[in-house]
Amino acid sequence: MPNLATDLLVTLAYGVVGVVLMGIGYALVDVATPGRLNELIWVQRNRNAALLLASNLAGVGIIVVAAIAASEDDFVAGIVSASAYGILGLVIMAGAFVLLDVATPGKLGEILVESEPHPAVWVSAVVHLATGAVIAAAIS
Repeated sequence: MPNLATDLLVTLAYGVVGVVLMGIGYALVDVATPGRLNELIWVQRNRNAALLLASNLAGVGIIVVAAIAASEDDFVAGIVSASAYGILGLVIMAGAFVLLDVATPGKLGEILVESEPHPAVWVSAVVHLATGAVIAAAIS
């Protein structure tokens, strides 16, 4: 039974790190796009904003999972690497968003929250997921 209790606490700690990192990701997407995400997604049902946010959260999740898997049962190293790589991933995702904004016409943040579906949101979503996958691969 002591192993179960320890495993549950370790899982809780990783879960907290993952949720905090996803919260930071939420805040970054909210800052990068005009309007409030909670209003855009939950009230206006904006699919573009929802896909953009979902891809960011999935990218963060991919990074955290890879950091946990690479920790080789070393809890402290796992928590530190999940946090560090998660923050690095968010910084790189934000940088990729800025580069994509510079490389495309118009203001990307505004385009990505238009009420009509826009293909640019799919490009941005894949950038989030690909960035998460690249960082995950670098971890292992």
